[in-house]
Amino acid sequence: MTDLKNRLRADLTTAMKARDELSTATLRMLLTAVTTEEVSGSSARELSDDEVLKVINREAKKRREAAEAFEGGGRTVQAQRERDEETVLVKYLPVQLTDEELASLIRAAIAEAGVTEPRQMGLVMKAVTPSVAGRADGRRVSDEVRRQLSP
Repeated sequence: MTDLKNRLRADLTTAMKARDELSTATLRMLLTAVTTEEVSGSSARELSDDEVLKVINREAKKRREAAEAFEGGGRTVQAQRERDEETVLVKYLPVQLTDEELASLIRAAIAEAGVTEPRQMGLVMKAVTPSVAGRADGRRVSDEVRRQLSP
């Protein structure tokens, strides 16, 4: 079993003993999502730490989007619950890049790819994605690439 998955299980046990309902429910949901990912496909397999991080990132993004939708619908209690769950999930993700760090990585990728036009954005995204994986949301990355490429 991977280190991250072991940590999630240990933290779930700790949350259950502390009667922390939010953390318990969130970690159970996350471990279920990891297990579902492990058994999906043609054969069952164990996820690596990187794959578990992708699942955590995906679940955090779901919570962020759900909170926005609930907020837009005037359901503030549900929106706050989604934000609280996202806060629990973010603890397991790598530290996010600052705007300056992200801009610097994108500038380097643009220079390396020799891109000058906005329609070549895909080349920059392809070059920068591996270096920012898990440390910046895809929307944030694409917005910054678009901003730097626009005249």
